[in-house]
Amino acid sequence: MPSLKDLKNRIDSVKSTRKITKAMQMVAAAKLRRAQDAAEASRPYTERFNAVMAGLAKAAAGSEAAPKLLRGTGSDKVQLLIVMTSERGLCGGFNSSIVKKAKSHADKLVAEGKTVKIITVGKKGREQLKRDYSEYFLDHVDLSDVRHIGYDNAQSLARDVIARFDADEFDVATIFFNRFQSVVSQIPTAQQIIPAKFDEVESEAEQTGMVYDYEPSEEVLLATLLPSGVATAIFSALLENAASEQGARMSAMDNATRNAGDMIEGLTIQYNRSRQAVITNELIEIISGAEAL
Repeated sequence: MPSLKDLKNRIDSVKSTRKITKAMQMVAAAKLRRAQDAAEASRPYTERFNAVMAGLAKAAAGSEAAPKLLRGTGSDKVQLLIVMTSERGLCGGFNSSIVKKAKSHADKLVAEGKTVKIITVGKKGREQLKRDYSEYFLDHVDLSDVRHIGYDNAQSLARDVIARFDADEFDVATIFFNRFQSVVSQIPTAQQIIPAKFDEVESEAEQTGMVYDYEPSEEVLLATLLPSGVATAIFSALLENAASEQGARMSAMDNATRNAGDMIEGLTIQYNRSRQAVITNELIEIISGAEAL
């Protein structure tokens, strides 16, 4: 049975931990508002951009002049997985859910005889993947020094990915991230960005009922816009991930604070009972000594 001093030290230790988790919860809550606003503000632009691109892609479908980013290489043998996680931990199952989805996808591709290559964004995903998937690693993007995600970060990664695609290093690229839904709900998402897919997006013409005549041709416009489309998809994923990370951390730290409070309550009861037992034993010894006299 632990001594009174051990119990007192443990209670003080848990109280210190609760102060830290409470502070982290408040910091995450402050960051969440900014990250959530950024993610939600990007959605209308991304949806409208994809709607326009869907119309252009449908018009250029099957054309030999269609850009390579749209028509692809004609093969899906080599698959590039871009796994986006956080640089820091203490955010519950945020990173694990993304990595689990990426692992499942990678295992499925390997079972089908395809070649898998992985680019990690955020060291937590790299740490979880390196044990079993290090042979597939192609590159790593470190964002630990970036305080606020900007379009430049996404554009830099998009240029690198497109350059690798033009050099025939892979056939299909898919990004993995968490889409923010609420503080307690983040949805692990896989989105193919190369070749561009707009199958589930309603085109601008279908939305408005109007017919557009593009000048110059759809192929020329796509050749200019598709690289921006890759960067936009990556930027949107980074913003969704940032909001999801703060939401997950806020929820995790709230649970940790509550658990610390429950632990303190239990330890305090145990401490009081032990103290009462010690006092009772001392009284019995005093009374027994007095009676012996």
